[in-house]
Amino acid sequence: MGKLRADGSIEHPYSALNLRLALALFGAVTMVAATVVLLWLGHTGLALVAAVIAVVATANAAIVQVRRRQRARREGETDTGPARHSLFE
Repeated sequence: MGKLRADGSIEHPYSALNLRLALALFGAVTMVAATVVLLWLGHTGLALVAAVIAVVATANAAIVQVRRRQRARREGETDTGPARHSLFE
């Protein structure tokens, strides 16, 4: 059986971009909420860790959005409108 190649290019994304975006946004919102709660409870060190994770999740969401726009430009508009992708594509 041949080995599948996962190159992570725009033509063949390594991961499901819509799912990755949803998870990154969920992580960012969750970590911002955790940061606020931890600061309120007086756990400054843990709040700093949660804030760093929130920043990383936000950056990941921005990168994924750029990849999604690149995919949309590559696929182009059709007569029926832009291509629709499920959460797992």
